[in-house]
Amino acid sequence: MTDPAPVCFDSHMHTPLCRHAVGEPEDYVRRALARGLRGIIFTCHSPMPGGFSHHVRMSPEEFPLYLTMVERARRAAGDGLEVLLGLESDWFPGMEPWLEHLHGLADFQFILGSVHYHLPEYRERFYTGDDATFQRQYFLHLAEAAETGLFDCISHPDLVKNAFPRTWSFRQMEDAVAGALDRIQASGVAMELNTSGLQKSFPEMNPGPAMLRLMRERGIPVVVGSDSHHPRRVAADFEDAFDALTSAGYTAVSHFAGRKRVDQPLTAARASLLRQRRPWPAWT
Repeated sequence: MTDPAPVCFDSHMHTPLCRHAVGEPEDYVRRALARGLRGIIFTCHSPMPGGFSHHVRMSPEEFPLYLTMVERARRAAGDGLEVLLGLESDWFPGMEPWLEHLHGLADFQFILGSVHYHLPEYRERFYTGDDATFQRQYFLHLAEAAETGLFDCISHPDLVKNAFPRTWSFRQMEDAVAGALDRIQASGVAMELNTSGLQKSFPEMNPGPAMLRLMRERGIPVVVGSDSHHPRRVAADFEDAFDALTSAGYTAVSHFAGRKRVDQPLTAARASLLRQRRPWPAWT
């Protein structure tokens, strides 16, 4: 019996240039082939000007090396896997001119927009000691990021719950979340279901099931990403992600190519996943 034709993409993974990931891009390719993926998208953390959170991202000077690394992985994969160039771009108020410039420097296939609440620059500006106000501001920023038109998809959209794992209450934030989702829906931007949330201080995918249902009610398309910082995490927990999408009422999952959204039936994506039955390619 032959395996189903691959249709599934993992749309979020990193390289060692971000300074907190391990493994060369070719290692991520090997894992993707073993899992039966159709494609992967490298979305390493964007370079930022002025030393902004420089400890967790490539420098602007390293950006050409990033392009070279992804191209090298694409060549190694050959015809067996689509390897696309993407970027996870930090949105921070006032960074729009830099990001517009950056996104024009390469032929990107996919741009994730991220609000990282834990960056020192973000916390210094927006955390005043009131946890609820900080969380509400975060969701407002998700909406503002989507409305810039700079991004194809908003990543790990309830990441802020990991700042307050003991006190997080979706019910208390539901009005803020719903208001943000209304604006994101109007923008036409997709949103991510990020499986790495299962490994974080609040062990739940980003977003959790309640927010995912609100996204489905608004018809917001969903991209699935592992946020891999290690090759073994490629497509990790995708079966659980597809279960979560089905429970929320989704029938399709999306990925991007050429900055255009491509939808696949959820049933086809699920059926084409492998549990590493294929051997890893032996190139070095």
